[in-house]
Amino acid sequence: MSVNAKIELSLPLIHQGKVRDIFDIDRDNMLIVASDRLSAFDVIFDQAIKNKGKTLTSIANYWFDKTSHIIQNHLTGISLDEVLPAEEAKALEGRAVVVKKLKPVPIEAVVRGYIIGSGWKEYLKMGSVCGIKLPDGLKLADKLKDPVYTPSSKASVGEHDTNISFSETEALVGSEIAHQIKEKSIEIYKYASHYAASRGIIIADTKFEFGLDSDNRLTLMDEVLTPDSSRFWSVEDYLPGQSPKSFDKQIIRDYLDTLDWNKASPAPNIPEEIMTRAANKYNYIELILCN
Repeated sequence: MSVNAKIELSLPLIHQGKVRDIFDIDRDNMLIVASDRLSAFDVIFDQAIKNKGKTLTSIANYWFDKTSHIIQNHLTGISLDEVLPAEEAKALEGRAVVVKKLKPVPIEAVVRGYIIGSGWKEYLKMGSVCGIKLPDGLKLADKLKDPVYTPSSKASVGEHDTNISFSETEALVGSEIAHQIKEKSIEIYKYASHYAASRGIIIADTKFEFGLDSDNRLTLMDEVLTPDSSRFWSVEDYLPGQSPKSFDKQIIRDYLDTLDWNKASPAPNIPEEIMTRAANKYNYIELILCN
């Protein structure tokens, strides 16, 4: 079974995302399959990162369990053998989970603890990140005094997410849910950052996705604190003013930034050596944080 192209199962396909495919089970549950597909700058590449789907699933499940005291999540505990034929269950072992059906909240909840990436570029021009004023004199990769919440709207496949203000999130989902998302996102980030630091890892920034259950309760979903949704650095190598050594797909973004590419399809080809190094970084995070 291919883990890069479209995955075909006996279950009906609900949605094919950038890196995950979702299949229908029943009224309350669905199956999420993490492929090895690569998505960068919201563009899906033909190339795959070896075993990425299994690594992402392992890391996400670890953090869902570890943050369950902060907020409920989408995991059900139902095994693949209960919902799939034996052959399909075996093929998807380690890369698929049965989750609750939720009403997705159309917001990506981004939390930044350090100034880097697009936030750094904006800071150099405007002294702010996503419109939020920051102190003067910050260096590249400086730690912010307090984590900054910078939500964005959810984009369709092939389109770019758009930064939005907090008032715009209130207009989208209502004031109560908007405040819950902000508070829980920052709480999860602070908790995870403290834990990761004890393992020698800095979580520079991350993004969360949420849904509402049948009782309208906020629920953490999709993935959490993986190399696809977060920027991980080594505490040992960290030095403000320099671009830190990262353990995520930043190595791929950095390579793509050297190309004359407009960040739109079709995606360029990435050298195999860089793809292998990216896979090794994913594996390292799983080894260091989840064991």
